[in-house]
Amino acid sequence: MMPRQYCTFFVEGQYYGLDAVRVQEILCAQRMTPVPLAPPMVRGLINLRGQIVMALDLRHRLGMKERPAADVPVNVVLQASDGAVSLLVDEIGDVVEAPQGDFERPPETLSESVRDMILGTYQLADRLLMVLDADEVVRVDWDKE
Repeated sequence: MMPRQYCTFFVEGQYYGLDAVRVQEILCAQRMTPVPLAPPMVRGLINLRGQIVMALDLRHRLGMKERPAADVPVNVVLQASDGAVSLLVDEIGDVVEAPQGDFERPPETLSESVRDMILGTYQLADRLLMVLDADEVVRVDWDKE
């Protein structure tokens, strides 16, 4: 089996990854236009070379505390089924290769709503990598929140 490549990043100290094939680019902080009446996880819209891209706060999506105001998020722009979406993360990591055979189920200690967004995990030499389901993590329930 061929190893899979993941674009990795940190959110509140936890190590996450997305299939590198789905990641379009990494951007420093971008000016965002707020979206009135949007769910709290939708932080705004960014203009990416003429393309309007929705920015989602991954901290909020994963049920974590708010990012401190002094901390500037990084944009991980990925290709979702509906087009490009930006995930706001705390810090970018590296591209990591992981053998498919080492893939494990998400930890049972995570809440069910978070576990539903994680495809699985890899135990790396120094930390646990949680691989996010790109389509699930960008899902916004506009009626519910």
